[in-house]
Amino acid sequence: MRKTVEQVTQDVIGAQEPSGYLNTYFVEGRTADRMLPTTQITGLELYNGGHLLMAAIAWYRAAGNRNLLDAALRYVNNFLLPNYGPALNRQPLLSGHPGAEMGLVELYRTTGDKRHLKLAAYLLEGDGRIPLERGGSVFARGDLAFNSSHLFCGIPFTSRTKLTGHVVRALYACCGAADYYLETGDPAYGKSLETLWHDLVDHKMYITGGVGSRGLPEEAFGKSYELPNLTAYSESCAAVANLMWNWRLLCATGEARFADVMERCLYNGVNSGASLDGKLYNYCNPLALDGSVPWSLRKPWYFTYCCPTNLVRTLASIPGYLYSTTKNGIYVHLYDNSELKWRLENGVDIKLVQTTDYPWGGNVELKVMPAHPTEFTVYVRIPGWSRTTKVQINGIAVSDAQPGQYLPIVRRWSDRDRIDLRFDMTPRLTAANPKVEEDTRRVAIERGPLVYCMEQIDQAESGALDGFSLVVNEGTEKRIDTIFESQVLGGIVMLRAPGLYSAAPAELSQMLYAPLIASSKRQVTLSLIPYYAFGNRQASAMQVWIPCVSTVA
Repeated sequence: MRKTVEQVTQDVIGAQEPSGYLNTYFVEGRTADRMLPTTQITGLELYNGGHLLMAAIAWYRAAGNRNLLDAALRYVNNFLLPNYGPALNRQPLLSGHPGAEMGLVELYRTTGDKRHLKLAAYLLEGDGRIPLERGGSVFARGDLAFNSSHLFCGIPFTSRTKLTGHVVRALYACCGAADYYLETGDPAYGKSLETLWHDLVDHKMYITGGVGSRGLPEEAFGKSYELPNLTAYSESCAAVANLMWNWRLLCATGEARFADVMERCLYNGVNSGASLDGKLYNYCNPLALDGSVPWSLRKPWYFTYCCPTNLVRTLASIPGYLYSTTKNGIYVHLYDNSELKWRLENGVDIKLVQTTDYPWGGNVELKVMPAHPTEFTVYVRIPGWSRTTKVQINGIAVSDAQPGQYLPIVRRWSDRDRIDLRFDMTPRLTAANPKVEEDTRRVAIERGPLVYCMEQIDQAESGALDGFSLVVNEGTEKRIDTIFESQVLGGIVMLRAPGLYSAAPAELSQMLYAPLIASSKRQVTLSLIPYYAFGNRQASAMQVWIPCVSTVA
């Protein structure tokens, strides 16, 4: 791997110009378009530059090789800083597709050069010399208006109270702003980040952690509660951006609500983006499929190929999301079989071994092994979905475990200590806010961190999914059976739930309007799979939100 990366690095460095400029699109006939205001609005020069910075820093930290990092520094220090930015003798700078902000803050963390942090702040503030209107278009291409609302740049980040426009642009801007807040503690940024987070999770996020209601050409947020299922855009990159933003907010606050959203994204909206064999991927992740939308969303390649690389880097990043340290101990954010070898912030080496059947089961064993007996705190996350959680330390029960909070366990730890967690894995019926019109009289089923869906091929009846209903009354959750199917979709827990099947008479099924005729109903068992696994077998209708009835009569 080192040999391969170093060869690619040499190819990249070989394309860098003496000025430090590095972008192989704006060459030859496009050279004159470099960094023009219209190019900064619609092009991706700074966005690509931000990814260059993050890749260079990641490789430097992993391998200790500075070659790509030095090229990235030449791009920033020799090309950007002397020529663009706030000084009167410099040209304007606009982050048409946010992304450079994250790279610049990470570069500051690596170099300690405050110019890099200030340049990130300048992009987040917006450069008035490239005006972007809040409403109408200042620049249009086809039926798409490029303004501050769509691009989520050009005006002060701290003036924003709603998430609007292109979803990935907006959430990458939020990531950059969160990075800036982590380094400065600026309360104006903290307030804006909190306001925007609530706008997302209270009004605009799918149950899968996916984001983005409107498709091409906007790729945008809709209005509050505008969450269509069949036409949900929910780009894979948007779910990744949602994960990245919540990770940063978790780092800033230590609050479990952000880890809960991370987990929702990872197990559902992010995980659905790649096929089980790793050879295909989704650009969009709708919450329903029927004959009006091509079922074969999973493809080996799309013309816009941001998602597969974003999914790959996310999978590679997962180990870094599981644990964190703080001055008085260690946090356990996510649950997976893993072994941590690290050190507490007081310098004591620690090993932590996690053994679990998560997400199929709710049992987690954590062995905590410091190099020598030491007093510190282990913060274990109690997922917000676990209604009742049992916690034991060396077999002795611990109280005060609250859903959606970290449980702090303070003691003098030795290398034989063990924490046992048992989360409530009872399937849960979830209803949407009544303002989400498409989900009226429908429910979703969740179990643990997983959202479930129905695929037509798993149902005993051969009719359309529209004919199925879930029977919902007191005790329904306890009557949902869980069955581990080792030969299905790589090994999954399937759910079996009580339902009804109602088929319209054949002569009426194709009519736009028809007489109201009571259709026959049959009791059936509905079969559900985890949402992330949809579309991995054959053409099949799919739905997350299932119509419900209160009785079998």
